[in-house]
Amino acid sequence: MISIIIPVLNEAAGISAALQGLQPLRQAGHEIIVADGGSQDGTAALAAPLCDQLIHAPRGRARQMNAGAAAASGAVLLFLHADTCLPPGADELINAALADSKRRWGRFDLRLSGTHPALRLIETMMNLRSRLSGIATGDQCLFAARDLFERVGGFPDIALMEDIALSRTLKQHGRPLCLRARVVSSSRRWETRGILRTILLMWRLRLAYFFGADPQSLARDYDKNGRTP
Repeated sequence: MISIIIPVLNEAAGISAALQGLQPLRQAGHEIIVADGGSQDGTAALAAPLCDQLIHAPRGRARQMNAGAAAASGAVLLFLHADTCLPPGADELINAALADSKRRWGRFDLRLSGTHPALRLIETMMNLRSRLSGIATGDQCLFAARDLFERVGGFPDIALMEDIALSRTLKQHGRPLCLRARVVSSSRRWETRGILRTILLMWRLRLAYFFGADPQSLARDYDKNGRTP
């Protein structure tokens, strides 16, 4: 069984549709866990009838995902953003790849939802960079065997770049599976803030993190310049 863990914060506008799309996976025997970080817009009430567990956790994506993982009962943990859609048959793709390769973690290729030609280049470069570096981003729906996730201590309790940090730790136990099936993630932040501006912001934040910048400081920078309204 796969436990699909979704951290949410004020996602009322889209949470019902997102969870409706996952109901076939519930019917196939997998579980959906929604980890709410203190939503004030009714997200929790909308999510409750469409998931197996609704848990309340301290705000922060890493904390919410760790709380969801602690409540999970599946042998595989899949971390899914509320604005990202899995490809058809994602459960079969994950389980078959883990069994065939003997690897313990991985991610999907990414497609951004918008139609602007620049988005095709961005997603291609993100997928290529991930394949070469062995680093997965949250938009790519990181998944891992539960025992490995627990062994490495889960996501580090940092305000930003938790996906990068966990990938670095997981790489010590083997390179990731890079599934070519694509998840579709909302391109709203790119389109709202400007594609070039968002690229430069993310490059700057990742470079700063690489050179040891405090994730809390980076999160404040991202909140100020990068989050969608």
